[in-house]
This record gives sequence, C-alpha cells and structure tokens, in this order.
Amino acid sequence: MKNNLPNITSVRFFLAILVLLFHVLQFAEKRGFPSNTEWAIFGKGTEAVFAFFSLSGFLIIRNLYLEKKNTGTVSIKQFYKRRIFRIFPLYYFVLFFGLLYYNYILPSFGFEYERHYSYLQAFFLGGTFFSNVLRTYEPGGIIEVLWSIGIEEQFYLLIAPFFLLFSKHKVVWFLAIFSIVYFVLYNFDIVELLKKYALYFYYFSVSGLFAIFVVNNPNFNFPNWIKFLIYAIVIFYFSSNWILENTSEWIYQLISVLLFPLLIVSLIAKPIPFLENKTLKYFGKISYGIYMLHAIALQVVGFVVLKFIPYQTIDSRVFILIFIIANIAMTLLFAHLSYQYFEKFFLKLGNKKED
Repeated sequence: MKNNLPNITSVRFFLAILVLLFHVLQFAEKRGFPSNTEWAIFGKGTEAVFAFFSLSGFLIIRNLYLEKKNTGTVSIKQFYKRRIFRIFPLYYFVLFFGLLYYNYILPSFGFEYERHYSYLQAFFLGGTFFSNVLRTYEPGGIIEVLWSIGIEEQFYLLIAPFFLLFSKHKVVWFLAIFSIVYFVLYNFDIVELLKKYALYFYYFSVSGLFAIFVVNNPNFNFPNWIKFLIYAIVIFYFSSNWILENTSEWIYQLISVLLFPLLIVSLIAKPIPFLENKTLKYFGKISYGIYMLHAIALQVVGFVVLKFIPYQTIDSRVFILIFIIANIAMTLLFAHLSYQYFEKFFLKLGNKKED
C-alpha cells in the first residue's frame, strides 16, 4: 500500500484557489469594487471546502485504518500530537491576529467595525475549535475562514477513539451507519443544530469508507472511461450551477458527498504528470497556509486599492483580473513564508519520535 498517494497534493492547491476566488469576488462586491459574480466558478468556495473535507476524511481515516490493520491498534496520543502540531499553530495565529485586526487595527485606520461578540465568547469558541459557532457572530472574514478547521477537528476528536475501541470490521460498520444516519439527520432538518453550525461530518466519514475500500482492494482501478466521466462531471460541477439549480438541497449534498471520494479514488490510481509537477506539488504542500492566510492577504490588497488606486478609472475587466492576480500572489507569498519559517518548525516537532 502506497504511503504517498499521487496527484492529491496538487489538488489541494486548486481547491484552495477556488476558496480564494470565492472570497476575492465577495470582498470586491462588498467594497464596491468592480466584480463579476456571473461566472459559476467564482461561487464554488463552499463546494471546494466540501472537497477538502472529503480529501481529509479519505487520508486521515485511511491512515488510522492502516495502523489498525497493521498493528491491531492505533496510537491516539500520536494521532492527536500530529494534529496539534500541524493545525494548532497557524490556527491560533490567524484567530488572534483576526481579533486584533478587527478590534484594534482597522479602527485605528478609520474603518468602523461592529462587534457582535464578547471577547470571552471569541476566546472560548475560537480557542476550543468551535469556530463554526463563532462564525455565526460575524467576526470578520479572517476569523470566519476558521469554521471549516473547527469542524474538522471536532470530527476527528469524535471519530479517532472508535478506531481504538472497535475492531477494524466494526469500524467500517460504524462509519457506514454513522454516515447514513447523520446525512438524514442533517439534510432533513431533524436536528436543526447540525445545519445551523454547518456540521458536515458525513463528508469525512463517507470518504473514509471509500479509503477503507481502497486499502482492502489495493489493485482496484476504475476503467478509463469511468475516470474520464468522473473528471467531466467534476469540471461541470465546479464550472456551472446547473446541478445546484436543478436539484433539491439534499440531492445536491448526496451528489457532492459521493462525487469527491470517487474523484479521489480515480486520481490516486496512477500519477498524472501535470499534477505531479514539482511547483504544483509545493503549492499543494502549502495549501493549508493558502487557505488560512488568504483572507489576511485580501485585506492587505484591498487596503492598498482603497487608499492608493483610483479603481473607478480602470476598466472593470482589467481591474478584476489584476485584483485576482494580486491576491493570489500575496497569498502565495504569505503561505510560503508561513510554511518555511513557522509551520515547518512545528511539523518537525509533531513528527519527532518519542524516546
């Protein structure tokens, strides 16, 4: 069983860019900048996050299942240690920077910010990874991007102990039953709290089931025509709103939750030269930073435009293009610096073997 799955790392980069594009056009529209929200691809940030959830569930549950299969147990301590050193440092940096930015930095430049939360709520909800709950208080874009990280950590806090307590066969049954029951509870508004706080746990669990299938069937490979069909549907899904507009909400969720793991299974079968490109793989490696820091980059670029650039005199299409490129460039710079001079230190600590 391959430890490093091909093509997946680069896919992370493209998903992060979809989220960035979504927020760039939202920001431009709110600030009165020229914007083009007619292209469907600029509105697929939430779907890109769903794909991130599926990818995360596939990889993390795959690793837990492999450990269970090979050793008969899982080290919960090591699992959480790796999660802490991978996720926590940049998460808390963005959280505290966001609180500082909206409550002190913006007002000092004459930009009004209305706070709908207390500092106690912010520190408690943000600090305990209930950032999806904190998002309902509209704390500002820099902080709001943390919602998905909170959901991810909540799911793994819940699910990892079951790999220790259950046999590998019972884990499969648990994930299957959990996925079906949870999907129904969420999408048919049986437990309204789930939708209110965007607790999309079924993306992780369903994708995890696909990962377990691949582990147990290492030679499985879709025929090429099925792969091309899946790729075509994914491209159509992200470039058009037809599926969204012509299906009910629960059907759209069902399509999404099945489509993304099918895409992953198709991609990992064989390396694709384009996706194995060294530069793309590096951008994929720093995709966590791209996702976490793009809202900060957006504020920097937006501030420069507001203060120094007469954007009203620029052709709208030219402005949109330049604005997007500037935000991508600034985000890549921030993510690169974060990875090389901040995240790497903690990643090494997380992977350090204990004596």
